[in-house]
Amino acid sequence: MAVDNALSSPLGPPACERDAKALQFLEEMTRNADSVQEDVLAKILTQNADVEYLKRFNLDGATDRETFKSKIPMITYEDLQPEIQRIANGDRSSILSAHPISEFLTSSGTSAGERKLMPTIKQELDRRQLLYSLLMPVMNLYVPGLDKGKGLYFLFVKSETRTPGGLLARPVLTSYYRSDHFKTRPYDPYNVYTSPNEAILCADSFQSMYTQMLCGLLEREQVLRVGAVFASGLLRAIRFLQLHWRELSDDIESGMLNKKITDPTVKDCTLKILKPNPKLAEFVRMECGKENWEGIITRIWPNTKYLDVIVTGAMAQYIPTLDYYSGCLPKACTMYASSECYFGLNLNPMCKPSEVCYTIMPNMAYFEFLPHEPAGISQDSTPKLVDLADVELGKEYELVITTYAGLYRYRVGDILRVTGFHNSAPQFHFVRRKNVLLSIDSDKTDESELQKAVENASQLLREFNTSVVEYTSYADTKTIPGHYVIYWELLVKDSANSPGDEVLNQCCLAMEESLNSVYRQGRVADNSIGPLEIRVVKNGTFEELMDYAISRGASINQYKVPRCVNFTPIMELLDSRVVSKHFSPAVPHWTPERRR
Repeated sequence: MAVDNALSSPLGPPACERDAKALQFLEEMTRNADSVQEDVLAKILTQNADVEYLKRFNLDGATDRETFKSKIPMITYEDLQPEIQRIANGDRSSILSAHPISEFLTSSGTSAGERKLMPTIKQELDRRQLLYSLLMPVMNLYVPGLDKGKGLYFLFVKSETRTPGGLLARPVLTSYYRSDHFKTRPYDPYNVYTSPNEAILCADSFQSMYTQMLCGLLEREQVLRVGAVFASGLLRAIRFLQLHWRELSDDIESGMLNKKITDPTVKDCTLKILKPNPKLAEFVRMECGKENWEGIITRIWPNTKYLDVIVTGAMAQYIPTLDYYSGCLPKACTMYASSECYFGLNLNPMCKPSEVCYTIMPNMAYFEFLPHEPAGISQDSTPKLVDLADVELGKEYELVITTYAGLYRYRVGDILRVTGFHNSAPQFHFVRRKNVLLSIDSDKTDESELQKAVENASQLLREFNTSVVEYTSYADTKTIPGHYVIYWELLVKDSANSPGDEVLNQCCLAMEESLNSVYRQGRVADNSIGPLEIRVVKNGTFEELMDYAISRGASINQYKVPRCVNFTPIMELLDSRVVSKHFSPAVPHWTPERRR
């Protein structure tokens, strides 16, 4: 299709006329970032002028930034929890938003061990869809020919529940996949998947993964990109193939579907494309039967141009494993989003993972930025929030948002560093989640949670007159799925009555029972996290750790045992002192029901 030159974009020549319009929209939004932001805030405040929350602060219908900033306080989830609870319990009055709250999106961050409930309105789906519609026009600038094949994406829905007042509560991607925006999306040659909708929407994780993998194998030569939401999800799919390639190849050879696939809609859609193919079955057996799985992705899907996965933040720990299985294919991180809000895009998606930065789209919400000082540097007790267009290159900020759905000056908890600008819109590198210590998948465990878990587990040692002297941890991502490793140094006062293997295994389970519901769901329902491991180290190990830190310049007066480690020499020191290893013998308790 001929492309109108007038619609061409500074980002590069668009692949088609529709792409040109999308890129032109992107240019307009970023060129006028500050005025777009002013307009967004005015629209949010006009729309929600009569809601209870804004009236409480006597905004009196004002829509300008100055009045808004002078009267509306910056808040955290805990500040908003009473209002959230009222809505969850069935109060339908205009508490936070003039539009009815359509459902809650469950955040992977936690509050008192439960997923946070983020209010949303139906209109937000249109805003999210708009951001999705910009992904492929940008990708097409860097990778030609993506309309000539398909994407193999491992996408899943997670369990959903209802609040006492009857509103659905579910993860944001589950909400999107179950919406008509996804299920009845218009045909787009640049965005065709091998996975049928029915397989993606199947709540049984085994049946969903099995049929998505089977369909991906059946169409192996058409696959041009392989992906999942997070890097951990793609590695879980590779592990699934390692465990089930024999059954999959039997299905391909016979044209008959595995009896474990019982969901009628999944069976029907799969059988439409499953035909006996002994040649393909033999190929799968030959490749998967080899001891060496290096480059398995490109061996099975030889036309793959890139991996589409998030490898920023906690997911960066999976990059070496992804490189191993993919033969170092490029990894595209395309979008920055959360349950609270969809934020922006990576305009250079084929860059190295360490260089990924996201351009905030100023039409998505009203954004402010709280200057973030590194630990140890005193911070102004009343720091001034900075507008989107006023952030400074190289500085770090915590993201603060005001959304159409009723979050006002809400601290998201993401720490971002300004790396540049596209037109007048800043580009940010995701530094980390604030206060997060351990993460394997969508779980986030902070220091206080880990401390509580260690304290609860160490109660089991009391009858043996034994206590935990010191501890540290790390997220082991060499195993698939990854798992938490906790190093314990024990003080055993009576060696004749020291705790045995069974007791220490139970300590692992006690720790897991103490961790938040997102972690426990990953262990029980999603199989995205492996059993927690405790490694008992020799007495004096943590003194050696301190000596090592001091030898590298740490102050003996200010030294604190790190509660999470990832520096190779420290890991090697700890592992060289391990005297026993213990694993959780069962899964912790988890149900999809929310506590009331």
